[in-house]
Amino acid sequence: MSPTQQGDWLTIHRGDAPLVVSFPHTGTEIPAEYESRLVSPWLSRKDADWWIDQLYDFARDMGATTVHTAISRTVIDVNRDPSGVSLYPGQATTELCPTTTFDGEPLYKDGKEPGAAEIAARRARYFDPYHAALDAELKRLRAKHPKVALYDCHSIRTVIPRLFDGELPTFNIGTNSGASCDPALAATIQSICAGTGRTQVLNGRFKGGYITRNFGKPADGIHAVQMELACRGYMHEQLGPVTQANWPTPYDPAYAAPMRATLQRILQACLDYARA
Repeated sequence: MSPTQQGDWLTIHRGDAPLVVSFPHTGTEIPAEYESRLVSPWLSRKDADWWIDQLYDFARDMGATTVHTAISRTVIDVNRDPSGVSLYPGQATTELCPTTTFDGEPLYKDGKEPGAAEIAARRARYFDPYHAALDAELKRLRAKHPKVALYDCHSIRTVIPRLFDGELPTFNIGTNSGASCDPALAATIQSICAGTGRTQVLNGRFKGGYITRNFGKPADGIHAVQMELACRGYMHEQLGPVTQANWPTPYDPAYAAPMRATLQRILQACLDYARA
């Protein structure tokens, strides 16, 4: 199906299969009104989920519906609780409108951080429409199918000492500790990941963000799972601190091919579960 464009930043490709694939952090666009106040263009895009939309570009061919924002998470993070409540109490994280990178570096020039009124305006402009789109697509598909899977796509650098110790497992599956998804589907996904021989964990450091927790309602037939990939699984990643000279590394289709094959099996498992 042809894409539905909402504004110049939100793109929805509608499919009829019982699967919605969400891309909340692949965007790199920052409106000039915000970018002029940031420390640097590179720093403000450093924590994007690099190349994830390319990695999963097969999803539409499977009949999945995709929802994608082109806006950078630095402008607003559509996977944070808009109330400001931390998703990971006691652990370092970033805000709805982040003021630091994952490594703790300031994103804004002194005194240029967004205030409460601006954060509310960004939420109305970007956050609310993204979530309204997810809600509408899930309801549309739920009206056609007894069950629908919501798969939230993410990636993060393998080593970020401020957020976690050591090296992150390659596959980090999050189901809000089992509350957002049938454990049977989570176990199937985990088994596929384990079969690759790469490291994997279910509900470890990353248990699923606001999207997974808000929309995952198994009792209502919506099963939500977040996949946080360590970048080394599909990118030529230099472990440890990165600089503008070496990050991000270019997308290499040949290097990413094994990961794509695994992700295709995972999305097929989501479809098989929803259709069962």
